[in-house]
Amino acid sequence: MTETPTAQLSAAGVSIWLDDLSRERIQSGGLQQLIADRNVVGVTTNPTIFASALSNGDVYKEQVAELAAAGKNVTEAVFEITTDDVAEASKIFRPIYDSSRGYDGRVSIEVEPGFAHDAAATIKQAKELWAKVDQPNAMIKIPATVEGLEAITAVIGAGISVNVTLIFSLARYREVVNAFLTGLEQAKAAGHDLSTIHSVASFFVSRVDTEIDKRLEAVGTPEAVALKSKAGVANAQLAYEAFEQEFSSERATVLLEAGANRQRPLWASTGVKSPELPDTLYVTQLVADGVVNTMPEKTLEATFDHGVITGDTVTGSYADANGVLDAIAALGISYDDVTALLEKEGVEKFIVSWNELLDTVTAALEASK
Repeated sequence: MTETPTAQLSAAGVSIWLDDLSRERIQSGGLQQLIADRNVVGVTTNPTIFASALSNGDVYKEQVAELAAAGKNVTEAVFEITTDDVAEASKIFRPIYDSSRGYDGRVSIEVEPGFAHDAAATIKQAKELWAKVDQPNAMIKIPATVEGLEAITAVIGAGISVNVTLIFSLARYREVVNAFLTGLEQAKAAGHDLSTIHSVASFFVSRVDTEIDKRLEAVGTPEAVALKSKAGVANAQLAYEAFEQEFSSERATVLLEAGANRQRPLWASTGVKSPELPDTLYVTQLVADGVVNTMPEKTLEATFDHGVITGDTVTGSYADANGVLDAIAALGISYDDVTALLEKEGVEKFIVSWNELLDTVTAALEASK
């Protein structure tokens, strides 16, 4: 039997995680089916995903009624509902977690986006989420803001696995790795078993293209137009180069020899935004050993149906990738400006989704009284 494209992707060293979760997907067996048929070995969530899940279907009605009867406020209700979903999904993925020794089988849950610039609040809630989910294969998502870096170190230092989210720039990515390594050093000093601590660094791909393509169109020259939809992949390829460099350093080697795991790059925002692009672009062009690609279901299905996996498409690409970013810079488009804007917008978008989630649950609590 010919291997499916998702099986080929897994064989090439890419862990496929689903960028979606809902109680309906858990209870219907749909999540288990994706594990069996689509090589899915993990799940990521964010406020937008939960807002969508809570606004669709009646599957949460019973729990909402119970929470309303117990006098829970909306924040408490959201905490209970989302952590219950993540705990149940974690149980489904537990066999993968066990067989891979913690490498995969992961389910991520995000701290409130309103805490993105408050390290103390992020640390506190990360510990609360970890304790409430109470599954070893959970991961707590922390945004890679400046304040988030401090939180990443503290949470890793406490022995908690972390998914660092909203990374756009190569400079910030290196700061994230530093925060992770500092956290491991703290965990080691505190006597934690480093082998149980895992982390991924979520590098956003399509949003980089969306913003840079807009600026290339404004320039409008043939040279500018020819560079469209190349920055996102180039940026991620160079992140992998940074990953290789950072984890071959003497500092990292000392920790790895003490049982620590490398913080894997994760490709996020991998659904294409433009209908003109191949719908598997951010999958097939970012194949490398030891990475995660977290896909919305539409991208996962496109990959399974017609993805062409040709092996490693990242290592050896660094000169070309640098050439793409240099050519964009030569047109007067500021990489630093783009990535700073994307981080700001990323936090703002999740805050909007969080508020929508609160509104949906508030209405449901009121209706249950």
